[in-house]
Amino acid sequence: MEYFLIVAFLFIVGAVIGWVIEVLFRRFFSQKRWVNPGFLVGPYLPLYGFGLCGLFGLANIDLSFITTNYTLQVIIMVALMTIVMTIIEYIAGLIFIKGMNIKLWDYSNRKGNIQGIICPLFTFFWAVISAVYVLFIHKFVLSWVSWFTNNIAFSFVVGVFIGAMIIDFGYSMHLATKIKHYAKEMQIVVHYEKLKDTISSRLKAIKQHPVFMFPFKTIESLKDSISAYIEAQKKD
Repeated sequence: MEYFLIVAFLFIVGAVIGWVIEVLFRRFFSQKRWVNPGFLVGPYLPLYGFGLCGLFGLANIDLSFITTNYTLQVIIMVALMTIVMTIIEYIAGLIFIKGMNIKLWDYSNRKGNIQGIICPLFTFFWAVISAVYVLFIHKFVLSWVSWFTNNIAFSFVVGVFIGAMIIDFGYSMHLATKIKHYAKEMQIVVHYEKLKDTISSRLKAIKQHPVFMFPFKTIESLKDSISAYIEAQKKD
């Protein structure tokens, strides 16, 4: 039970930190505005939650059976983490594309990409993140876990977060099912972020303010929003 609570704790920490990173990245580097990223509406990204759990688990593997050279151990660990993180990203992207006709991200314009889901550039970023984690962050995560195991009452907060995510997942899946229906009807794959941009632009055109936490909230039907999204993609 304690092991499960530790995994849940790390999942929540990673998901929240990942959400903050993505929000700041979109605001200051990519889209130059505040955007609520990801599939869920709350302040968490499950991909990063799974990522932190994966990095934590891998970092605890003793590689001394391969080599006693510390530098070589770090290189092997970083390579292993990079592969695992890239696989997690690929599986997550593939599930949504094949299962929901939805692209949560799109690397189609990046060199060497595979189905627009993964590409060498972002695999390199995973390598950098993995190296930073192994060399600088893992020791702090170990102290977080130690604190959590000594303050197990905090698991109530973790439970609240997990409960909120489950409710959020139900709401988001309901919305995604509607998008999937229209996407299949129109024989397209919907780029989630670009659909958000289309809805935001249309709201601003009629002097309405987009809702940050509910980017799909609009005064028109979802089908009309998707039709407008298709027209916008044709122009691009």
